[in-house]
Amino acid sequence: MSYQVLARKWRPKSFSTLVGQEHVVRALTHALSEQRLHHAYLFTGTRGVGKTTIARILAKSLNCESGVSANPCGTCSACLEIDSGRFVDLLEVDAATNTRVDEMRQLLENAVYAPTRGRYKVYVIDEVHMLSNSAFNAMLKTLEEPPEHVKFILATTDPQKIPVTVLSRCLQFNLKQMPPPTVSGHLMKILEAESVPFEPAALNLIGRSAAGSMRDALSLLDQAIAHGSGRVEEAQVREMLGTVDLDYLFDLIDALLANDAVRMLAVADDMAGRSLSFDSALQELANVLTRLQVAQLAPGAIADDVPERTRLLALAAQLSPEFVQLAYQIAIHGRQELALAPDEYAGFVMTLLRLLAFSPAESVKAPVASDASRRAAPLARAPEASYRTAKSPETTATLVAAPSAEVRAMPTERPSTAAKPIESAAGTPDWHALIAALSLGGMARELAQHCELRGLDAGLVSLRLAPVHRHLQMKPAIDKLQQALSQHLGRAVQLRIELAETESQTPAATAQRVREEKQESAVAAIEQDGFVRDVIEMFDARLIESSIKPI
Repeated sequence: MSYQVLARKWRPKSFSTLVGQEHVVRALTHALSEQRLHHAYLFTGTRGVGKTTIARILAKSLNCESGVSANPCGTCSACLEIDSGRFVDLLEVDAATNTRVDEMRQLLENAVYAPTRGRYKVYVIDEVHMLSNSAFNAMLKTLEEPPEHVKFILATTDPQKIPVTVLSRCLQFNLKQMPPPTVSGHLMKILEAESVPFEPAALNLIGRSAAGSMRDALSLLDQAIAHGSGRVEEAQVREMLGTVDLDYLFDLIDALLANDAVRMLAVADDMAGRSLSFDSALQELANVLTRLQVAQLAPGAIADDVPERTRLLALAAQLSPEFVQLAYQIAIHGRQELALAPDEYAGFVMTLLRLLAFSPAESVKAPVASDASRRAAPLARAPEASYRTAKSPETTATLVAAPSAEVRAMPTERPSTAAKPIESAAGTPDWHALIAALSLGGMARELAQHCELRGLDAGLVSLRLAPVHRHLQMKPAIDKLQQALSQHLGRAVQLRIELAETESQTPAATAQRVREEKQESAVAAIEQDGFVRDVIEMFDARLIESSIKPI
């Protein structure tokens, strides 16, 4: 007897053995039990998730000799013939090869005749989106009011291409992709029944590579059994799939923590020597970074039986959550840019060096004496240094006094009250000084500067915002301002903002007034300059006030 592939041998023959589509099974089971049968069903989903399998099980449930039920016997002649593909009243049509209207008309002409063997004549049209518009129009009337003995089951991987007139006549079920744990668990049961030795880690690799398709997973499992001479082992499956050993990725992260570019390049060279896929390497790196973030923010979500649990928790303690997010973005964008790189190796190396260049100084254990590491360190610290320089009051005063044209053009955003104490002489909080102490940026700073402080109690900060600035009342800005206030005051506070006209000058209005006063003083100084007045009188010149910038 010839060998039967696992995808066909272990194809589910009843709803109870179907894996990963519980929502569809529940709906169809209830409909069959209560005899609430629709005349047309549409199953959508990616390849290998069970569309045709569910259609055949539904056909068995409708034509089983023991009666219409959600549990066909599987032993009668109708069930056996449907399983073997020989049932005369089950017509499976491939719409990809029967797209023309004439073929559809011929098919529908036979629908009026009563079934030969079964209770219902079932039409299963696979990849129905491939039909032409004329073929869709030809089946509309029959699809809406078919004979009582006819049931239509349509299947497609692209429901967007199906006309809405057809969708409205069908009961639609969206089959979801199967998660890797569900796939690997099903493969484990199959291998135990087949008496094939296996390693659970190898099945996890197959489950991830299947990308939600059980048929793809079973095909990969067949290949893994052949590749391993009757055994399914992790090392052989990695070699077969070309996936990257996690040890490489952990070594890269360790080198990143040590700020060691030479070591990172050595790991990349080793991977290239083994002809590993750099696209898969960046994909796995993003997966590892995801698990690192989970280990940082929800350590309990990492199961105790995960082999890399100890190493993940150790790395999670050494990296900041913000840098893990940045590293994840760098990894996925680096994967997208591989096609644009001179070659995959160059794209992978540049992604690693980008991780090193943007690594924060506090995540570096110790500097490395290599030239590459010394060159990478200033790149990581330069943005932070420039930020500190811009925020320092002493440095700002020096820059404003400098004669550079670029510096003269920079407007002073903060009011001169930044040096005042947090409380005024009357004992009430000084909102201007409080904002300056918070060191806010972006939309949160704009929101704070346009608000007026109404009250600051133990746990409540009340602000007033003019309705003209209601566009600044965005949730991210409010959350950031509330968090900054809580950190500055040393206690959790709630932020309440009311929309009403402000009664006193807001920090933004004060800053605008200061800028206007400086501008008026600069214009007056220019107008009173003797040389300028002589030029105006001699050449009948005109002073362009917009060109005057205060220093």
